[in-house]
Amino acid sequence: MKFKGKTAIVTGATSGIGRVTAIALAREGMKLVLPVRSMDKGKAFREELAENTGNKDVEVMHCDLASFDSIRQFAASFREKYDRLHLLVNNAGTWETRRKLSEDGIEMNFAVNHLAPFLLTNLLLDVVVASAPARIVNVSSTAHKQATMNFNDLEGEKSWSSMRSYAQGKLANIFFTRKLARELKGTGVTVNCLHPGVVETRLFDKMPRLFRWLFSLFMISPEKGAQTSIYLATSPDVKDVTGEYFAKKKVAKPTSHARDMKAAEKLWEVSLEYVGPVALQGEEVGLEVAGLNKADS
Repeated sequence: MKFKGKTAIVTGATSGIGRVTAIALAREGMKLVLPVRSMDKGKAFREELAENTGNKDVEVMHCDLASFDSIRQFAASFREKYDRLHLLVNNAGTWETRRKLSEDGIEMNFAVNHLAPFLLTNLLLDVVVASAPARIVNVSSTAHKQATMNFNDLEGEKSWSSMRSYAQGKLANIFFTRKLARELKGTGVTVNCLHPGVVETRLFDKMPRLFRWLFSLFMISPEKGAQTSIYLATSPDVKDVTGEYFAKKKVAKPTSHARDMKAAEKLWEVSLEYVGPVALQGEEVGLEVAGLNKADS
């Protein structure tokens, strides 16, 4: 896959590993479209990219990943201007230490870490398929090992803990990756996910001071943490690899629960109920519009 002039979306690009990933893609000559919550930060980063990489083909668009309406508006704006999307990096994430709700009334960790990339990806899926060969990269975490998918209490209304909530969202990223890879078989689109390492980013800003200090003992820099994302986005070594979980640029083995396809399929259906039928119906979006036969999956 030649990257110069190809179109890429990177969520969470104004800080952390998303920032490093976007810089690397800009240096490859890719056309970047960056969904950002703060337009001021996005515009400043765009100027920085132009100055430091020489790539001025960068557009920032407003998108609040804690709002389904905002995600839909971003997707609609993107589709008005672009008919190709060769790379989608679902990098953005949050780790709330107190239970709070998104704009749509959904527990925030589950909403932002899983439902947001689920909705965004499906809203743009037919564009990705039309751009094949193309890639989708989802940033998960080894934290998934601390969770099983509790379908009876996905939002922690009965019992909530910060770690379990975050871990469940990262487990959901793996389920989504494996299910989507199966759906996209034969389209020329690959879907992989990864553990970036314990990276020194703003993800830990809301942690108690003692926890931040403990994590800091083995944190790595965003530059190191982004390497597997960049590898999955650009390396010819993985052009035909799909449905895998990576760590340190190598295929790694998630938990046995994370490999449960029945659970992945159930989460897919539950996620559709959350985001609403508009996400995968009509002329705008969806696997059927992309010309995929679910019976072959």
